[in-house]
Amino acid sequence: MALDRKPASTTAFTPSPTALTNIQGAFSALARQSPSMRQALALLIVVSTAAVLAAGAVGPLAEETGALAPVPAQREPLNRGDDCLSPADLREAVAEKRVVPPIAAIRAARQIVPRAEIQRASLCRHEAGLVYLLTALRRDGQFMHVMVDAQSGQVSGQW
Repeated sequence: MALDRKPASTTAFTPSPTALTNIQGAFSALARQSPSMRQALALLIVVSTAAVLAAGAVGPLAEETGALAPVPAQREPLNRGDDCLSPADLREAVAEKRVVPPIAAIRAARQIVPRAEIQRASLCRHEAGLVYLLTALRRDGQFMHVMVDAQSGQVSGQW
């Protein structure tokens, strides 16, 4: 059984140029708006630009004016590398009994910060003399700094 088929036409369908513009116009968002809507949109853009410029939200940058941005005040670190004693100087000070041993400072710090792990202990010069600066890691993951007077072994500050 053979199906009767008609031969395909040799000419393809070609739409007219006016049909193309009508189809494109039907799907264009701007064409769907009325002319008064386009004018209202343009007016809205112009008015909002003028409002932003009048409010001063867009002004010259600091690089253009030559002005420097204010630098936030920074606290000077207490434990600078140049004011702490070396391990050899620490051993010498302990041997001469000028300061308490580091274990005494660690015990004093553990009374202030119980169950914390002491990460670092340094003997440093401070205003009143020598102090131990101890860094402790608390159980909640926060670091604390404890200052212990090196001559008396008493805690003199924490932060």
